[in-house]
Amino acid sequence: MHGTRFLILADGEFGPLTSKTANSVIRYLPDRIAAVVDRASAGQTVQQVLGFGGAIPIVGSMREGLARKPDQVLIGIAPMGGRLPDEWRDWLLEALDAGCDLWSGLHTFLSDEPALAARARARGRTIHDLRRPPASLPVASGRAKEVEPYVILTVGTDCNVGKMTSQLQIVKDLNARQLRTRFVATGQTGIMIEGWGIAVDAVVADFIAGAAEWLVLEGSKDADIVLVEGQGSLNHPGYSGVTCGLLHGACPDALILCHQATREYIGDYRQASWLKIPPLSEYVRLYETVAGFVHPTTTLGIALNTFDLTEAEARAACDAASRETGLPCTDPVRFSPAPLVDAVVRGREAYLAERRVRA
Repeated sequence: MHGTRFLILADGEFGPLTSKTANSVIRYLPDRIAAVVDRASAGQTVQQVLGFGGAIPIVGSMREGLARKPDQVLIGIAPMGGRLPDEWRDWLLEALDAGCDLWSGLHTFLSDEPALAARARARGRTIHDLRRPPASLPVASGRAKEVEPYVILTVGTDCNVGKMTSQLQIVKDLNARQLRTRFVATGQTGIMIEGWGIAVDAVVADFIAGAAEWLVLEGSKDADIVLVEGQGSLNHPGYSGVTCGLLHGACPDALILCHQATREYIGDYRQASWLKIPPLSEYVRLYETVAGFVHPTTTLGIALNTFDLTEAEARAACDAASRETGLPCTDPVRFSPAPLVDAVVRGREAYLAERRVRA
């Protein structure tokens, strides 16, 4: 994707909690963003809405965005169920006519939309459906247990609490310490940033663990540490299946537990609260127990998302999580990821020592 410029479509949903794909691409690929389309916040900058991202403009129409000469249009939000809003079809046809490729992480594959597919062919453009899984995936067989690198999976108390972002903050520091570390993307946003992966929530249920296993095997090539992006939560009523599939397919040697400090209930903020998030120490036991049915694992630390707290409140939340669990804790975006990086290094040293004993 070198040299490409993206126009991000996030109409009506651009914000800290509602545009995960847009926000992450802006955070990690800011130089490639031409503008964001969102009628609700048009005229502002990305910095004003998200608190990061600088002077990237927000415009009120596809036409205004295309005037900034992007060559790619990225759908930066995921409407409920990942379906394509009807209004957007005309906008995407307009983008294809302007010479843009399309990138989408929706469950509705744009390349299966007859009008969009025909227009893309006519204009010589490409549609990238990031959630389309490979044609052939295996049933998991435990092969991920056999890889040499130290495998770490992020797990969470809910969706959208920072599982991908935490690892992207950690990977740079590990590589700087001369530890060859690979981030393995399991969702559409991670695939956008890393350039490869499988969106496991679009995989047929029997093959989710097999997809995780394949990703670990691929990620283990020329690596000392493999960081597998987590999804969902084991006690999420809607998305626990993909979480369990990752736990058993990836066979992680270690876990990092992610949580948004102020979130009390599982699920969409805009719906009535009905399922309270248990204490972090209970999640540690839950994840280690369920993962251990297939491969023993241990939790290395806690990654807190404190975006909506003051700095003093954020530090207090990290201290409280560490006291409760006995594990190092930080907000790896707001503060340094060093406590988690140090925990990974220590965990890998213990892992290598154990392997030498077994050998």
